[in-house]
Amino acid sequence: MTEPLIRFNQLSLSFAADHGRVRAVQEVSFGVKAGQIVGIVGESGCGKSVTAMSLMGLLPPQSARIDGGEILYQGSDLLKLRPSQMGDLRGNRLAMIFQEPMSALNPVLTLGEQLVEPLIRHRGESPKAAWQHATQLLREVGLARAESLMESYPHLLSGGMLQRVMIAMALSCKPQLLIADEPTTALDVTVQAQILRLLRDQARRQQMALMLITHDLGVIAQMAEHVVVMYAGRVVEQGPTADVLRQPQHPYTRGLIAARPVPGTRRRRLGSIPGQVPDLAALPPWCAFADRCARATPRCREGIPPLSGQRQQAACFYRGQLSPQEQAEQEARP
Repeated sequence: MTEPLIRFNQLSLSFAADHGRVRAVQEVSFGVKAGQIVGIVGESGCGKSVTAMSLMGLLPPQSARIDGGEILYQGSDLLKLRPSQMGDLRGNRLAMIFQEPMSALNPVLTLGEQLVEPLIRHRGESPKAAWQHATQLLREVGLARAESLMESYPHLLSGGMLQRVMIAMALSCKPQLLIADEPTTALDVTVQAQILRLLRDQARRQQMALMLITHDLGVIAQMAEHVVVMYAGRVVEQGPTADVLRQPQHPYTRGLIAARPVPGTRRRRLGSIPGQVPDLAALPPWCAFADRCARATPRCREGIPPLSGQRQQAACFYRGQLSPQEQAEQEARP
């Protein structure tokens, strides 16, 4: 069996805040194999991006603290590497596309100046060779007039074009792992489809592992082979995407699926999850979803349910059990 390229083992981390430490990630465990697309899904604030930032070594040292666990990359714990060692990996073997390309790019440098930097630093290319290489990368991600774009500043480009530039930069050193954090946010559906197709094609062509972070289950269904569902800093369900979307085992996953519009059922009332996400600085010592779960029992407040299952795992004492109403809704879902 192929070993994962990246493995999170019981990762826990927190941030200092005025009202105590915010437990942003708790005992998160999952792996990503070479050439595999893994989707990370959940509401805003559930820990998706923080998990990715911890892998890249981009958490603010003045407030972030690793409370336990490890992140293994080819047998080495990334959390124990020196900053210089992480600097050699970041942007080289490990790359990331950030949510907001306008804020991720330097507004006072041309696109060409920013694209050649990783090629010169990590690949040892001469400035002239790096410039030619970067221009070709812009063509490969579908941008016309690549030569003139190299001389342009970020504010002159649209959101879709900037996202393609970020993808070109991330892929420039042929990374083994690419993290795409909400890569299609604020893009129209046509550009969104183009960006997702580009990411999928590049992952297949380079046998690159891809971590796709999103709140859009439609994107997950289209792109990911394996899905990890997070809630309040914990993994509450994970498994093959088709299995999780067809037969979700955790009430939170079922709630996310019920809230998704289904083509052809325009009159159907969309589902919603009642209540609010709990305060991560005051999490209860039991299932964090219990106060929002219609199926919660006193047992749900006796402890935190562990992930259980083989092919498909869920952190619920009553995993897979449906109420009659939920069963009817699942059977009616195409």
